[in-house]
Amino acid sequence: MNKDGTIIIIEDDKDDQFVLEEVFGELGYPNKRMYFSSGLKALDFLYSTSDRPFLIISDINLPELNGLELRSKIQQDADLNLKCIPYIYFTTALNQQVVIDAYSTSAQGFFVKPGTYEEIKEAIDVMIKYWKKCAAPNNF
Repeated sequence: MNKDGTIIIIEDDKDDQFVLEEVFGELGYPNKRMYFSSGLKALDFLYSTSDRPFLIISDINLPELNGLELRSKIQQDADLNLKCIPYIYFTTALNQQVVIDAYSTSAQGFFVKPGTYEEIKEAIDVMIKYWKKCAAPNNF
């Protein structure tokens, strides 16, 4: 895990992307952010870059390749898996089966998108602070 790396955000809703960018700006984390509107576009980027992103924050309901399918493809690719990129779901999709499916892909977190700006800001802050403090096999 590269704690100074890019935060990959996979979110197809432009309004949600705008809110997330505002939140990151207010929180002041220096990590570059890249937004992708589909799981397939994010996967193409991950295959093509030599960079080691810091985090992947992904919606579940996405066009072309949903968040669960994307996570599975990352796990199945030895090179991507070795990058040790934490994969966190941030979604409005909430039912017991979705949560079970998310954790069956070895997700490192599942957050339900809250309704208010301040709650979104708090959730993002919790995610980033937690992973900034975590150790990973490839950051020694």
